[in-house]
Amino acid sequence: MRSPFTLLARIVNGYPKVVVGLLLVVLLASFYGMTMISMETGTDGYLDRSTTFGQNNHEYTSTFSSDAMILLVETDDSTGIEQLQFLNSLEEDLRQQQNVKSVASIADLIKQANGGNVPTSAAEVTAIKGSIPKSLLDRYVPSNTFTMVQVSLDAGLSTDKSTAALNNIQSLVSSTDVPPGTTVSVTGSSAFQKQMAAEMGTSTGTLIGVAMLLMIVVMGLLFGYVSHRFLPVLIVAVGLVMTFGIMGLIGLKISMAAIGAFPILIGLGIDYAIQFQSRLEEESRKGTLVEAIRHTIENTGPAVFYAMFATAMGFAALFLSPIPMLQGFAIVSIVGIASCYAVSLIGIPVFARLVNYRPKGIHAEVHEATGYDRFLGTLSVRIAKNPLPLLAVVGLVALVGVALDPSIPISTDEKTFVPQDMPALVLMEKVSRTMGSTSPVPIFVKGDGADSLESMNWMIEFEDYALEHHGDRLTGATSIADLVVQYNGGTMPATEAELQAVLSAMPEAAKSPYLSGHGTAQIQFSSTRMEMPVQADLKAQLEDELAFINPPPGIVAQPTGSFTLFTKLIGDIAENKDKMTVLGFVLVLAVLLLIYRKIDAGAPLIPIVAVVGWNAVAMTLLGIDYTPLTATLGAMTIGVAAEYTILVLERFLEERERYDDVYVAIEHSVQKIGRAITVSGLATIAAFSALCVSNFPMISNFGITTVIAVGFSLIGAIVVMPAALVLVDRVQTRIEHRRDAGARPVT
Repeated sequence: MRSPFTLLARIVNGYPKVVVGLLLVVLLASFYGMTMISMETGTDGYLDRSTTFGQNNHEYTSTFSSDAMILLVETDDSTGIEQLQFLNSLEEDLRQQQNVKSVASIADLIKQANGGNVPTSAAEVTAIKGSIPKSLLDRYVPSNTFTMVQVSLDAGLSTDKSTAALNNIQSLVSSTDVPPGTTVSVTGSSAFQKQMAAEMGTSTGTLIGVAMLLMIVVMGLLFGYVSHRFLPVLIVAVGLVMTFGIMGLIGLKISMAAIGAFPILIGLGIDYAIQFQSRLEEESRKGTLVEAIRHTIENTGPAVFYAMFATAMGFAALFLSPIPMLQGFAIVSIVGIASCYAVSLIGIPVFARLVNYRPKGIHAEVHEATGYDRFLGTLSVRIAKNPLPLLAVVGLVALVGVALDPSIPISTDEKTFVPQDMPALVLMEKVSRTMGSTSPVPIFVKGDGADSLESMNWMIEFEDYALEHHGDRLTGATSIADLVVQYNGGTMPATEAELQAVLSAMPEAAKSPYLSGHGTAQIQFSSTRMEMPVQADLKAQLEDELAFINPPPGIVAQPTGSFTLFTKLIGDIAENKDKMTVLGFVLVLAVLLLIYRKIDAGAPLIPIVAVVGWNAVAMTLLGIDYTPLTATLGAMTIGVAAEYTILVLERFLEERERYDDVYVAIEHSVQKIGRAITVSGLATIAAFSALCVSNFPMISNFGITTVIAVGFSLIGAIVVMPAALVLVDRVQTRIEHRRDAGARPVT
């Protein structure tokens, strides 16, 4: 690894202006890439379409599932004559909008029972309402003070078309004259996703701004022992621009998980920059600037690269997860830390060359250690001389964390991830409190003959069974079989020919939401509002009942849609979070053994394992649940902790070559790098603290856990690492002694 870094040092020293020109070209390309970034909301962040479940879900969604919007109409008299006339007029306008599939409200039911016209007297309305089944009436008029207009968009719309349709409907509603005392609000899944995307965009900018501001404060207070103390902030800003640019150019969207990755990039990026500038400051006190730049690139370049690569391997473990959001988190993190490393490696030396960098204060042959440096050196020696008691306590707390981890709850309810005062969510909650869940419980029926008489009878049988056994959670059911019964005078046709005649006579608009061709159909249950564990339990019971009440031969039926997706997430997180953590350990260890090829390489794993265990203790004490984002905590902690511990290891190995005494080597290594690690750790904590101010609960909780994890990682590198180093050094020394003894010729 030395040759490329030596070559780079020569280029930076010899052609600094050329290097700056190349950096500017890359920066301009990154600004262009930033214009191509988009936000990712909806199910794509949670579901891998290449899996069987993903393919089935996509088939169901593209066939039957349409984006549903609900127009919440609040008024003093929800079924008054003026109100019904307004609803009728509004519906006519809505049906003219592009990609609107159907519109329905209480006005349709009353018109249908009145010969297609809106009644002209309150008495007529009262009489008609009495003839409508209560369950159907409650669906559209859940209370006397508000009613709903249900708008369904065409199935399988792209995100852009769905958003465009929502914008058109919102514009129409805002420009419509409403009766006095009436308000109309747009809610539903499309409005929810649109507002989430807008909030995510705002949150991303806010988080990055707060993180950068906190970093500036930390650098101003703690990094004053070097010249140009704010240079790392500039370096990180350039690294972020490069990261955004690459994301845009490769088409990677920003999800909630990606938002959580940016402060991580800021924290790790500031660490890289601090390490390079601290070494440059140290080397520039000993000799010429050219030599200082060469020593910095040749020594710190490989050391930080090893740490960065091990960190990337920790993040790479997230690819084991089937959740695309977590895979995106890993890609953003890896691209970001690589960008920040490259900018630090090149940017700081070339800046020093252009401005003729001079160290803080006077030149000195030996840089005097500060009080903090001496404290760290003394502490490290005391720990190294008596490592077992400390490691016993560290290990015990970590074991407690391992035992507690399975008991930490897992939350996958998307509504709890977003700002609780988001208008679309507030409206959805208002609807849910009155009429139950706004999301149906669909059963996807697939196979040749889904429209056969045998299939129809099975659908009716299963609906009756499910409603009878889950009446506390399922409130109704609709399928093509129910429509056939309605269009056949209240009875199921007796023969296949009669059934096909009814289906042929049925309006396509009524039939298409529940039957597509001869091979796909759906049963759609309406439900009460359920918490995610209850929803997961219902899903499991429905799957068991579908196996018990078998559909006809050749037909497959299974729960699907968002109802199944978010309950499946619980299993995915529970099943994979530990696997990702273990894989992170394995990958980091493999990298260390590949690089160092000696027992010393295992030292960083001791504090890393401890920190992962400590995290679980902290989450339990603070009552923080696992979410799709905090599920990354194990792999993320491995990556961050690897960064600090490997830097200590690299400096220890450098000092070990100079000193025969292991305690002296530990003292000098911690004393020389400890302050830089402390400053970068505190700057990283400051950057992660920005997550805590996010109005997205999932992100703010992740911020709390990452701040704790980084603090633990800092303790692990400065306090636990000396104990680990002395133990592995003893093992390494014994191995070398035995090898030497075995190789010594017998006399």
